[in-house]
Amino acid sequence: MEPKPIIGNTYRHYKGNNYTVIALVKNSETLEEMVVYQAQYGEKQIWVRPLKMFIETVTIDGNTVDRFTLIK
Repeated sequence: MEPKPIIGNTYRHYKGNNYTVIALVKNSETLEEMVVYQAQYGEKQIWVRPLKMFIETVTIDGNTVDRFTLIK
């Protein structure tokens, strides 16, 4: 995963759904960088997640994978 996601790009979550990044923001209290992203399925809900979590890897069944992978 690249250091920071790019606004407008679509990423696939390791569980299979696609999301488009709509903003990179900071938490006003902690100054933590956050990613605002929108589901590309169903009601297209908008989510926010700390940047650190967005770009981290996760271990699934003993395999390490990116939480989000750039698809376009």
